[in-house]
Amino acid sequence: MAKDLHNAKKSKQDDFYTQLTDIEKELKYHKESLKNKTIICNCDDPRVSNFFHYFSFNFESLQLKKLISVCYKNQSKDLFTREDKDKAIYLIYEGDKNNDNIPNEDEIDVLNLNGDGDFRSQESIELLKQADIVITNPPFSLFREFIAQIMHYEKKFLIIGSVNAINYKEVFKLIMDNKVWLGASIHSGDREFGVPKDLVTRSKSLRIDEEGNKFISVPGIRWFTNLEYAQKYEDLILYKKYNPEEYPKYDNYDAINVNVTKEIPMDYSGIMGVPITFLSKYNPDQFEILGLSQKVGYGLESTKFYDEYEETRQDGTKTGSSGKKTNGNPVMKGKPKKGNYYVKGEDIVHSLYGRIFIRNKRL
Repeated sequence: MAKDLHNAKKSKQDDFYTQLTDIEKELKYHKESLKNKTIICNCDDPRVSNFFHYFSFNFESLQLKKLISVCYKNQSKDLFTREDKDKAIYLIYEGDKNNDNIPNEDEIDVLNLNGDGDFRSQESIELLKQADIVITNPPFSLFREFIAQIMHYEKKFLIIGSVNAINYKEVFKLIMDNKVWLGASIHSGDREFGVPKDLVTRSKSLRIDEEGNKFISVPGIRWFTNLEYAQKYEDLILYKKYNPEEYPKYDNYDAINVNVTKEIPMDYSGIMGVPITFLSKYNPDQFEILGLSQKVGYGLESTKFYDEYEETRQDGTKTGSSGKKTNGNPVMKGKPKKGNYYVKGEDIVHSLYGRIFIRNKRL
């Protein structure tokens, strides 16, 4: 599936449609934030968008002010494309008018755009300015640009994306400054997305329903937001005590390694390197984020770099990769129990996945 996401990013075929159940599970934590607000879904085709479906059918119960949905170049003519089929459109819905609690066709304003409906276009930006909150699934390949735009216009937002976006320097800086955090409902596991019927993929997770609709299960999905919610401030319960054997120090960072978030020691006051999935449990009142290992300079500097090491497999054969790949990553001394490692003379080190560096504020 990682290859599918890479190919989607490369070809810009990243129309992944969020499932209604995932939207419902997350939005239940943010109902107070939505009251009397204008919501824009500016990366949504309303023919397939569950965001438009959710907000239009729950408009009154959520006490929304207005719903705007911007559609990028519709290719078929239906309820939402009354004019030329290749016209980009935007929809405005301001609530039920005939008391049947259904967003009927004559209650939805369907308006043409001059351009293609891209969220970066001036037309879309003008619609963005009218909104209070952005809630959508932006293209995976444009996540950096999308979040930069909504931060520039100082909008509240709730968007879905890959957990790997945490490693983007633009995104991590916002997380470290407590301007962006993860949503409440997704902490781990895969999420299924609808994909275009013409998408070519070899993914083993591909599912096709009886109507020919395609779905793919995508790992590492998270909600990103700046909407406050109570669960964000729940403490992570700590139960283990520190010992140097179980929590060794890195060779190139002045910090101890913690492999699993739930095993953060309760009594260690120094700097700890934790997996990026820690952010799903992050309480800013309990912990301070100091940096990210793969982005040297964000609060914690690497004390050592590796330039002449050669990567070796478990069977002793060399891969041809150099130790330069460990620059910026946390490194441990010695041969790992599994995976490849780096050798220079008699010196052996192995590179770990990226770590977020934290400190327990209560200690």
